[in-house]
Amino acid sequence: TLGPDSILVAATGGVGTKTRLATAMNRFDTVGHDIVNHCINDILEQGARPLFFLDRLATNRSEPLIAATIVGGMAAACRLAGIALLGGETAEMPDIYKKDALDIGGSIVGVVQRDELIDHSTLDIGDAVLAIKSSGLHTNGYSLVRQVFKHWNLDDRVAALGTSLGNALLEPHRSYLSEITRLRSAGIAIRSLVHITAGGLAENPVRVLPDGATLRIDRATWRVPALFALLQSQGNVTDEEMFRTFNMGAGMLVVIRSEDTATALQTLGPDAWRIGEIVAREDEPVLLA
Repeated sequence: TLGPDSILVAATGGVGTKTRLATAMNRFDTVGHDIVNHCINDILEQGARPLFFLDRLATNRSEPLIAATIVGGMAAACRLAGIALLGGETAEMPDIYKKDALDIGGSIVGVVQRDELIDHSTLDIGDAVLAIKSSGLHTNGYSLVRQVFKHWNLDDRVAALGTSLGNALLEPHRSYLSEITRLRSAGIAIRSLVHITAGGLAENPVRVLPDGATLRIDRATWRVPALFALLQSQGNVTDEEMFRTFNMGAGMLVVIRSEDTATALQTLGPDAWRIGEIVAREDEPVLLA
């Protein structure tokens, strides 16, 4: 129920060139999940819970079965989040899009009560920063990914990944709604949330850091998933570029009071770990130590 203290929060996003891989594999069951979950995570940063989603699918030429599969994925993701897929638009524009091109986007609206709005300015020196495990590359960096793996057979199984390369690359962007809901139900005061999207771990946290503070990330606290390691080795990509492009296995950062760390980690389960802390300003706003 919306009341005088209800604040509406909205976000718009897109799947980007991940759709090129979906087309190459003729597999469209995951990209609908990508766009819905990406948008859910974006409004979570403000503390909002999602209410409804609207989609947009643009193509060179409409393929009803492909469109139905993509929208079916969106509907499934919406059901899992407990929200409505109100509708959207399907556009056929041969003068704009190349043959077999797909452009998938969407918008979400959510609500947060004024006293539950996440106030990023409350971050303080000594706060703990937790990470929640990502489900892969999510929806970022796929232009680089396609360049690195352009000569690979996407259907070939890769032992280090435990599946085919294509399956690993099309793994859908996960939603962190249930994890954040559990934290709140446990009474954990969330000082900030950072959805790791374009800009990776090195750049996304900058937008929530107060003046005079640095986020120190301890790279020894987790093992970077095999997909990222394979991408880096095959593409001869530097550490700096990897951390400025990808989530590196940490899809959402949660800033809490240090004394709440044990309770928060117990609540979140094995997919979360303490990745760092907020410290007094050093040379860089985000320090990868």
